[in-house]
Amino acid sequence: MEILRVFNNNVVLARDDAGGEVILTGRGLGFQARPGQPVDTAKVVRVFRPVDGRDPHHLAELLAGIAPEYVQLVAAAVTQAGLDARAAPSPTLLIALADHVSFALRRGQLGMDIEYPLLGEVTNLYAEEYRAASALLGAINERLDAPLPDGEAVALTLHLVNAGFTTGDLSYTYTMTGVIQQMVTIIEQTYGLELNPASVSLGRFITHLRYLFVRIHQHQQLDEGHSTIASAIRDVHPEALRCAERLAAVMELRLGAPLTDDEISYLTLHVARVASDQRVG
Repeated sequence: MEILRVFNNNVVLARDDAGGEVILTGRGLGFQARPGQPVDTAKVVRVFRPVDGRDPHHLAELLAGIAPEYVQLVAAAVTQAGLDARAAPSPTLLIALADHVSFALRRGQLGMDIEYPLLGEVTNLYAEEYRAASALLGAINERLDAPLPDGEAVALTLHLVNAGFTTGDLSYTYTMTGVIQQMVTIIEQTYGLELNPASVSLGRFITHLRYLFVRIHQHQQLDEGHSTIASAIRDVHPEALRCAERLAAVMELRLGAPLTDDEISYLTLHVARVASDQRVG
């Protein structure tokens, strides 16, 4: 491997044998190194391959600003929490988690406490990720002299959710969280129901919304042009269709992207299922 850019003593950008750009970390890896020189592979501790469309230079700059011990700590905690499979496809998640933990520890040293206002939304909308984040926080705290507060599980949850998008910041995930909560409220108001966060139908609806957000973000909405199935859904569930159209209007307003007819039809189906299951329950 050949060094392309040295960011500090511990982080370099290199070209691998296949011609791709990789970020390498290891103590002393960049010390007195120059572009064009071969990488001292004996010093390489971790290899990050930007496979999610992120700029490797930007990722390397971010990584260079994080103390190596925090990257190692978070990597070990991710493994202990059983999240390797989630972190493996993208280096962005591990870097983002390490950056968050290092900043959270710095805040703690300065006596700065942060209250995360999204605890209710996160535990209801992202129950699986919240459980994983809680396990991750526990694994992190086992390695710290001064443990992070329980509230950090909320922030770690949002990072896990954010890993489903190609963006590196949390702004889209924050927006998604607010929109999903607003849509659940609209369904409750439309049908005069109080939805059970633990219900299977609501869980499926939220999962559908999350994949819908990914499709919107990637400009890949479902659009088969008035398919027979979509038309049948609309005809069978007129009340759910009106509710779905309200949801679509909210999404267009908040995200700046109108939904296709097919996406509205599938929203209709999920709304109908949620309302029917809650009424039966």
